Amino acid sequence: MRILGIDPGLQVCGYGCLEADVYREQLIEAGFVRTDRTLSLEQRLDHIARDIDALLDSLQPEIVAVEELYAHYAHPRTAILMGHARGVILQRCGQQSIEVRSFSATKIKKATTGNGRASKEQMQRAVQAVLQLSELPEPNDVADAIAIAMCCANALKVDVLSKSSGR
Repeated sequence: MRILGIDPGLQVCGYGCLEADVYREQLIEAGFVRTDRTLSLEQRLDHIARDIDALLDSLQPEIVAVEELYAHYAHPRTAILMGHARGVILQRCGQQSIEVRSFSATKIKKATTGNGRASKEQMQRAVQAVLQLSELPEPNDVADAIAIAMCCANALKVDVLSKSSGR
């Protein structure tokens, strides 16, 4: 199964595409989409939409996994801006009839490192170790996107195993 993990953001959207089955996960491609801060909100969202379309067309994922919104009372604007980017991503997936799964940041961190409060560096190192990458995935947004795809792959494995055991 091909899973595209996306870490949504208005300035930087990380992405990581995995080929996964019950026994292994292999990184196909990872990178990021960056928008120009000097552009208007609608221009930045259009840029994200076009880049997401290109990724969906080239990578052909069966599932797209994205991080759920998290709003901290001290930074509500960050969640709102992330929500705009996330909405565009969800719309583009819906337009192409691609299944979307959402995961909380805590669940992603716990699935990747065993600690729901892991630091960005711990996430990068865990992704590198699990996928046996020669280099640390950078920037953080890329490591986060790969971790989102890994979390989704793990959730799918649990679904498959529980169905096969009759649960």
